Amino acid sequence: MMGEKEKHETYDEQSDEQGEEQVEEEFEIIDQEEEVEVANDDEEVSALEKENEQLKAEVEEMKDRMLRVQAEYDNYRKRTEKERIAARKYESEALATDLLQVIDNFDRALQTEVDESAQGFYDGVKMVYKQFIDALKAQGVEAMEVENEPFDPNLHHAVMQEEDDSKESNIVIEELQKGYMLKDKVIRPAMVKVNK
Repeated sequence: MMGEKEKHETYDEQSDEQGEEQVEEEFEIIDQEEEVEVANDDEEVSALEKENEQLKAEVEEMKDRMLRVQAEYDNYRKRTEKERIAARKYESEALATDLLQVIDNFDRALQTEVDESAQGFYDGVKMVYKQFIDALKAQGVEAMEVENEPFDPNLHHAVMQEEDDSKESNIVIEELQKGYMLKDKVIRPAMVKVNK
């Protein structure tokens, strides 16, 4: 029979072998768990990278939208500033246009001949006319000088033609109705007779 000591040694050897097997099994389990964790980590990293790319794309799209909105706002601001300046510059155009008929009537009235008894009245009308013209000039409204000037369809409205050998072709011979400008804008072209 085996002695106690030998039994104990055999038991220890068996224990050692079982312990080594158990340790190996635990290492295998740990290796498998690590492989699962690494696989899970790879999936998470891949998902995070995909999400990161989506977020970057959204940020770029938002930047692009922001730049477009900012550019549109700048264009709107510039356009409204130009419109405001133009409106201020030509604010008296409607009034001036309405008053041009009154000026025409003053011109006709002042072209009539008067006798000495009406001279005082005539001089008074002439003074009112001059004040009226000066008030319009202060607003930038002035009559155009067109006689003996080359015909310009932007400034003149030709209603008649005449042949005069003493003058060059395409020259304004006579002004039939005065034309007016408001600063640099024609508010009524002059009606003219042009040399052929």
